[in-house]
Amino acid sequence: MQTSDSIVIIPTYNEKENIENIIRAVFGLEKEFHILVIEDGSPDGTADIVKHLQQEFPERLFMIERKGKLGLGTAYITGFKWSLEHNYNYIFEMDADFSHNPNDLPRLYDACAKEGYDVAIGSRYISGVNVVNWPIGRVLMSYFASKYVRIITGLNIHDTTAGFKCYRREVLETIPLDKIRFKGYAFQIEMKFTAYKCGFKIKEVPVIFINRELGTSKMSGGIFGEAVLGVIRLKLDSIFRKYPQKKH
Repeated sequence: MQTSDSIVIIPTYNEKENIENIIRAVFGLEKEFHILVIEDGSPDGTADIVKHLQQEFPERLFMIERKGKLGLGTAYITGFKWSLEHNYNYIFEMDADFSHNPNDLPRLYDACAKEGYDVAIGSRYISGVNVVNWPIGRVLMSYFASKYVRIITGLNIHDTTAGFKCYRREVLETIPLDKIRFKGYAFQIEMKFTAYKCGFKIKEVPVIFINRELGTSKMSGGIFGEAVLGVIRLKLDSIFRKYPQKKH
């Protein structure tokens, strides 16, 4: 059995154009990563492509198939629980569409494994605005959404909505995953905010985010609506809530 201390969780819905390439790109890195695909019943045959690749990478590539589109947040929480059960020490979130560059995975890993941080975020906004091929309206919406979250929550993070991350195992063992309420875009904010309230050390690692070239985006206006109202609820709830703390 090949062993690795790291697993990359990739949620998929209709990613047949990207899934094989992203899997091969991750497995082509010098550091060994395993991959867990959370497949939400894609009608385009994404799952069949993964199953075919599992024959080539039987001890590195895993998949959980779910019945239908159940939301990004629940996909990651399913993946987190599986990864903890299978004793991985570093657990990553990454998109299937190459907007997150697999070559940045070792940099996120080093921030946690070598520099001692608990969470590493692949940040689009820590060194200016590093977004390629997005319409300017979407860049501004994302950038100011992160600013808004910082103001409301007090989180000292430039890219609060980033979905490219590495967690040390202890973070996901400490956060009560069943109490994470948001399913879409706001899930990313809630996880960062909760890690911060639990006392974990967070580092932003600058990355360049490239808009997908193949397949279709899963973004919608409702996702942003959840984030806007959700952030206020998060902050209000935090006033009365006791968070489990990092064990020092």
